[in-house]
Amino acid sequence: MLRPAYPLVTDRLHLRPFMPGDLDALEAIHGDAGVVRYLYWDVRTRAELRGVLAEKQQRHALVKQGDSLNLAAVLPGSAEVVGDVTLMWHSEEHRQGEIGYILHPAHQGNGYATEATRALLRIGFDELGLHRIAGRLDGRNTASARVLERVGMRREACFVENEQVKGEWTDEVVYALLEREWRASLTRVAAASAP
Repeated sequence: MLRPAYPLVTDRLHLRPFMPGDLDALEAIHGDAGVVRYLYWDVRTRAELRGVLAEKQQRHALVKQGDSLNLAAVLPGSAEVVGDVTLMWHSEEHRQGEIGYILHPAHQGNGYATEATRALLRIGFDELGLHRIAGRLDGRNTASARVLERVGMRREACFVENEQVKGEWTDEVVYALLEREWRASLTRVAAASAP
């Protein structure tokens, strides 16, 4: 079982479990058509988001495969929620996981998704002991692809017109990172920053 010590602290963010007071922030994120453009669901109403928030509040520990961490990415100075990030534990036997993220429209392009994703990779590899973590996205979502590339994930597959999303055929692109690749990237970063 993995129950991280919260908040998970990065240079500019705190990642913490969702709380009842996060409904407005969740509505600003999931209620924006541009934000959900490449996701499986449409803009969600406030009533729908109450149920979504209740589910997210329960996802703060990984007890068994199939569980997820759903965390709010928060600016520490203002406590403003800028993102909704996820680490999914798919297989205990094969030590597989997946990451995902959705950013508030006013905070996109500031590197927060990259920073939060690195924190989730650290949790997945260092604390949960995963062997491989993947990220899946709509092939048209180039901004999300750049995030995965910045954290060192490699593009593994492109399934051409694999899915219908909002009535359109779209490619599904899969990125992944192995634990040994994660460790090697940390060694390179440490060597680059040594005096």
